[in-house]
Amino acid sequence: MKLEKKVILLAGPTASGKSKLAIKLAQHLNGEIINADSMQIYKEISILTSKPKSKDKKIIKHHLYGLSSVRDKFSTGHWLQMVVKKIEKQWSLGQIPIVVGGTGLYFKALTEGLVEIPNISNKVRTEVRKLHRKIGQKNFYKRLVELDPLTKKSLLPSDSQRSMRAYEVKKFTGKSLFDFRKETKSNFGDDTFKKLFINVPREFLNKKIESRVDYMFKDGAVAETKKFLKMKINKDLSSNKIIGIREIGDYLSGKVTLIEAKELIKQKTRQYAKRQFTWARGHMKSWEMIYSSDLNDLFRKAISKIS
Repeated sequence: MKLEKKVILLAGPTASGKSKLAIKLAQHLNGEIINADSMQIYKEISILTSKPKSKDKKIIKHHLYGLSSVRDKFSTGHWLQMVVKKIEKQWSLGQIPIVVGGTGLYFKALTEGLVEIPNISNKVRTEVRKLHRKIGQKNFYKRLVELDPLTKKSLLPSDSQRSMRAYEVKKFTGKSLFDFRKETKSNFGDDTFKKLFINVPREFLNKKIESRVDYMFKDGAVAETKKFLKMKINKDLSSNKIIGIREIGDYLSGKVTLIEAKELIKQKTRQYAKRQFTWARGHMKSWEMIYSSDLNDLFRKAISKIS
């Protein structure tokens, strides 16, 4: 199989089995694994983010996991700079990089480039968020389309984060976010990438999410959260968005029972998986969709798609 100077991209919703498939692919293709999950970059949180276990790291080298503190800001731009270097390094060693994760924006940045926009003033950013809170996403999206008609073809009406981003960019720069995007290019040609998405049936995925959350609690999720809360992290930092931090925090303060905390985490994880599917439908139309409940069969399907 000729895959010189190629990169395998492996995406899918949380709990879809990406990590296990990535290891099999890396063993077969003389590859190493690179993280594309924005929550697995934190070194202090491993259980709640389902970072690869040390036994998996002994089988295949894993890169860009646990590289930033929960106290620090870490952007898509930081990740992109690092992943480009890792890819080129692996190519120089005759290896196949396998980029694995569930963060759609990371994959978009890698395959399409990262939009370089002037820093938006805090005043404009605050005004936009106030407006969004006041009128709600539905009315905000209507106003956005009036302000910037280009957004209608490129943004889902339900995508509140990107709607606010597009609004503040247009308001501050006078230029559409999508005009900036037209000027953006990837570090690599599109034919560099072999793109796979594990398209798990929803009912099967929900069962896997149930099992994963139950295992997290057995593995020490409460103790891990206690350590995080003692650090008193700035509330504006992204590490606070790790699913489970708030729910277990509420359990520790007596606001909810342990059973309720578990159920809330399962519910939030299902909602996150739903958003990942929505992103895939909107942004991963060129990706190969694969699925099997059997790992060996899934591996064969993956190999057939990248050959």
